[in-house]
This record gives sequence, structure tokens and C-alpha cells, in this order.
Amino acid sequence: MSLNLAAMLREAARVDPTKPVVLFDGGQLSYAELDALSDCFATGLRREGIRPADAVGLQLPNLPQFLIAYFGILKAGSVVVPLNVLLRAPEIAYHLRDSEARALITWSGTAVEAAKGAADVGVDRIWVVNTPGTSEVSVGRPFEELLGGEQPDRPFFVETEPGDTAVIIYTSGTTGRPKGAELSHFQLYMNADTPGRLFGVRADDIVMVVLPLFHVFGLSSELNVCVRFGATMSLVPRFSADKVLEVIQRDGVTIFEGVPTMYIALLNHPRIDDYDLSSLRVGISGGAAIPAEVIDEFEQRFGFVILEGYGMSETASTTTFNVSAEERKIYSVGKPIWGVEVEIWSDQGQPLPTGPEHVGEVVVRGVNTPKGYYKNPEATAEAFAGGWFHTGDLGWADEDGFFFIVDRKKDLIIRGGYNVYPREVEEVLYSHPSVAEAAVVGVPHDLLGEDIKAYVELKKGATATEAELINYVKERLAAYKYPRTVEFRNELPKGATGKILKESLKQPSTN
Repeated sequence: MSLNLAAMLREAARVDPTKPVVLFDGGQLSYAELDALSDCFATGLRREGIRPADAVGLQLPNLPQFLIAYFGILKAGSVVVPLNVLLRAPEIAYHLRDSEARALITWSGTAVEAAKGAADVGVDRIWVVNTPGTSEVSVGRPFEELLGGEQPDRPFFVETEPGDTAVIIYTSGTTGRPKGAELSHFQLYMNADTPGRLFGVRADDIVMVVLPLFHVFGLSSELNVCVRFGATMSLVPRFSADKVLEVIQRDGVTIFEGVPTMYIALLNHPRIDDYDLSSLRVGISGGAAIPAEVIDEFEQRFGFVILEGYGMSETASTTTFNVSAEERKIYSVGKPIWGVEVEIWSDQGQPLPTGPEHVGEVVVRGVNTPKGYYKNPEATAEAFAGGWFHTGDLGWADEDGFFFIVDRKKDLIIRGGYNVYPREVEEVLYSHPSVAEAAVVGVPHDLLGEDIKAYVELKKGATATEAELINYVKERLAAYKYPRTVEFRNELPKGATGKILKESLKQPSTN
């Protein structure tokens, strides 16, 4: 039996060819147009010597060309290697070398760094998307060259097996250099079909895509899900609260997917009430734990439900999910999706009983687990010890089968022998009326091993002192859990998805 993930596009185009698959500033593409353009792209790759199973780097922001290249690479039977547009030349070189990529699709805003990185590893096939607002570059060749040539006589499609690798997505995991998780056509299809049904995605939905498509959340939970169910994507290249609110109103967005910092930024926007958000029917949060206060305020003010899920790059985004407002537990990440098992294990590799007093590592097995890490059998064996995929996340399960994520295993703070989970402290800080964002980390301590430090960004116009916030937490948590120091920042550092970068916080402040 053959299965190529790009069959989702082919089927959606057959069902409703003229329907917009994507809306963007200045235009739109229909399903039929995207299908035809990706056919041309696939034949262009073949013409340039790219063969089935060859890896192709794809380093683009949220542009229509990302969709064309993504499905074109898949149709050619090749492997997509999504790359963050913020990577520098040495990082690009590492990813291209490790994935054994034979070509790179990049963007005029990143092309100079991309060309340096590609040259370091001998990748000489580079195509560049030029966009308004960026300087045209002389490196590489124009993206449009791959769309030229003769139109294929019939739809271009290389048959692949369900277990063949479709995407190699890089993740740092819990330690070490980035590792390339091999995601198969079957794994990605199942993580479009099953979560899409749980989200309740319909063909008439308009889904905002502001999460980077080079990140697994945007790639799997938005792009793949939308195409699987024939929905329309509203593409936003980069998150800003102003732009997101404008586009929700302009396009009548019905589903918003984002990370907690995006919801926080929207809530804190001074003119949010000036926008019409009545089209929204559901919000989906993932990528990090969303503070309870944020869920409560959003649902009370705007009347649409926010459903939290859990997953990671290796599991092609979704592992557990809250199905609906009626079938959820607030502050839980829900239950395992169809075809997936989840357990909580002790450090000795034994399943733990239910209850918040039994915190352990989240382990997973089922249709959403990866083939392994590319060219890294040692890391693969370690990750799959005992036959289950070890996530590196800490959590617990209740008697009804709902899971609760406590923290990353590597973020656990051990203060004087006591375990402190940063998320618990952050939840309290977020409930303070002056706090916009907060992150809690462990810092070295001569006697205790680690102590607790909080980094805080205040809401605009709000005030609070270090002593005030320390006492606020001290009144609400056990004595060993409250932060001993608080450092105020004008802005907390974030990655491409908007997730707070705790490692960067430990570097000296530039404020």
C-alpha cells in the first residue's frame, strides 16, 4: 500500500478546486492552483536532479511559497527539512550536513546567511523567494525557476510507502545538539486526521496561521490539518497583536491556534475591544503550559472556548487533547488522541499511580511516535527505552485519564532536596494584576544546590516591586517554593513560536 502525504492536497483540490486554500496580504490561492503549482515545483526539482528520498531544506517564513515548496517536495517523493528563519550560517550548515540535504529553498531575508551555511557543506542548489520589504540578493537562483519549464502532462506524484520519511524536523530535545526526528507520511497523516476531527475542523473554517510553518505546531496542527479537511488558512508572516486582531476581523477567522504568549499579548492589547472577534469559535493552545488566569479571562471576555493540548516535535505535534468545552478538564492537556497511549513513569521505568502526588516522566507510544532520530541510533535507543518514547516532560494523570503537565524534566528545580516545578510558581505570578509575563528558573546556590529566581515583565503602566511579588507568592505557596529574587525585564526573550526562552534569561540583561 502506498501513501504520500500530499494526497491530502490532491483530494481537497478534487472536491472543491476553486475554494481558497490560503488567504494572505494582497491575494489568495485556490486548492486547484496550489495543486498545480506544487506539481510544477515537483517536476522542477526532478529536472534539477533531486530524486526521491533526497532531503531538501525549506527555510521560509509564513508565505504562500512555503505551501508550494512543501507539497512539491512531498510530491517528488523527497524529504522536507524545515529550517527556522532565525538560524545563522553555522547552524544552517549543521542542519544541512546532518540531514544530508541536497538543496535549499530560502528567502531573501535569510539568503546571505543561508548561502554561507550551504557553501560550508557543499550544497550548491539554492533557490530564493524574494518578497517586498527585503533586498533582492544575488545568491542562489529565483524560486520561480522551479515553477518554469513545461507543465506536466498529468499530475505529478511519486508513490511512497506509509513508513517512508516525509519530514526531518530538528529538535534540541532535553540535551545536546539538535536531533533530526524522522516523521513518516503515515505519522503525519494520522496527526492531521485525528486531531482535526478532535478540533472539529470544518471545510468552512478560516484558520489563522501565525505559528511558523517551519515549526511542528504550525506545520502539522495547522497546515496539514487544514488541507486534510479542506479548510482555508489565513496566513500571517509574523506575530504582532495588532496584525492578528486586524486579520481576525478582516478574514472572519473562526479558529485561532497559538502559544500562551500570543494569548497574553492579545489580552494585554490596549484596543482589543475595538476589534470584532465574534467570528472566533475556538482557540487552541499548545507549545507550553497556558496560565489558568489567561484561559479564564479570554473565555469570560470573548465567549469562545480555549482548548489545551500537548505534544512535541517528535510526536508530530499532538499527543493529548481536550476535546470540547463539555469534555475537558480546565488546566489539563486532555486525554490521549486515538491510536496513542500515554503513561507516567518513575525514574526506575515503572508506571506510577494516578494523582498529583505521583509526578513522573511522560512516555508515549502509538501512531504519533517518530521512526527515530536521523543517523543517530544511540539517541533513538535512549528515547525509546522500554519500548515507549520518553518525552522529557514531567506530569501526572488523574483517575479519569486526563493528563496534567508539570514541567520539562530539565527545568525542574531541586532546592535543598525539594522539587520545585517552575510552572506552579509562574501560575501564581500570572495571577498578580501587574504581571504580563513571567518565567521561573533555577540558579546555582552554594548550600542549597539551586535557588529560585523569577523574571517578570509588567503590564504597560503597571507597577510592582520585587518585595511585593516575592511576598505575593510566599503567601500562596509553601516556603521552599517562592522566588528569592525577582528581576524585571522590559521584554522576555522568545523563540520563533513565541515560547519564552529560559536559557536566554540566564544571560546578562541588556535592558
